[in-house]
Amino acid sequence: MTQAPKRQEKLASVAQAADLVRDGMTIALGGFINSGHPMPLVRELIRRKRRNLTVIGPASGGLDLDLLVAGGCVCKLVSCYFGAETLAPISPMIKRAAERGELEIFECDEGMYYAALHAGAQRLPFLPTRAGVGTSFPAVNPALKEFRDPIAGEPLLAIPAIRPDVAFLHAGFSDVFGNVQHVGTSYGDRALYRASERTVVFVEKIVSNEEIRRDAARTSIPGADAVVRAPFGSHPFASPGFYLSDDAHLREYLAACNVLVRTDDDGPLQAYLERYVHRPEDHVDYLEVVGLRRLLSLSEY
Repeated sequence: MTQAPKRQEKLASVAQAADLVRDGMTIALGGFINSGHPMPLVRELIRRKRRNLTVIGPASGGLDLDLLVAGGCVCKLVSCYFGAETLAPISPMIKRAAERGELEIFECDEGMYYAALHAGAQRLPFLPTRAGVGTSFPAVNPALKEFRDPIAGEPLLAIPAIRPDVAFLHAGFSDVFGNVQHVGTSYGDRALYRASERTVVFVEKIVSNEEIRRDAARTSIPGADAVVRAPFGSHPFASPGFYLSDDAHLREYLAACNVLVRTDDDGPLQAYLERYVHRPEDHVDYLEVVGLRRLLSLSEY
């Protein structure tokens, strides 16, 4: 009698997740502006001095992308928005690097962004869209090709597929088998998961498979390639259902960046990177630097 195959546990460490990333790869980082970013991975990539990465951010990207640019890891970014809402309408280091010709931006709107991910998920070379027809998008971004629809003859744009090598996401819960449940919306993260070759999810809590199956319809990613248990793993950004964004910490980072932007003095930014990125040996060390009192103050209620 053939024995049924055993389910494979998918637990991994931050270091094992970072091992998947090599120089020159295309990776995706999930989340939404000031919420839901896999920050232990971001800091680890900077510590390891990964270079020439193409990074697919969320449709609305946050300062996690800015920090990767500040760390010298990124050569190309794909997103529709880079900022921190009222804290920073535009990400300072991304803006500076793009203006200096040190960073390529794949210019697109949200409709084009999701068309590219859907093409990647379907293993198509491109998907057509009406978004951007008659605008300067094709002139600004030559990767967007205008063509005539062979059926109706109308003008459309061909949006090239996006296929990240690895997507790194953050969510609330997972079991050890990689069945992930977000708290709140997960639309953007699901799109990145479907388009990517592999997906690693950092979660606030590992729960039993029985807990996942109590409400299986909430499972947003049914089978991540790896899951990393990382409490406060989105700090200094929010994690819905767990904690709010640490706006004081984000202002500390932005103040250091703004000194560099305005005066070319990188001292404050290097001091920030040394304190929060290079000196801590791992995620727990980082949390100890931030401090328990600060972390507990971020409670949603």
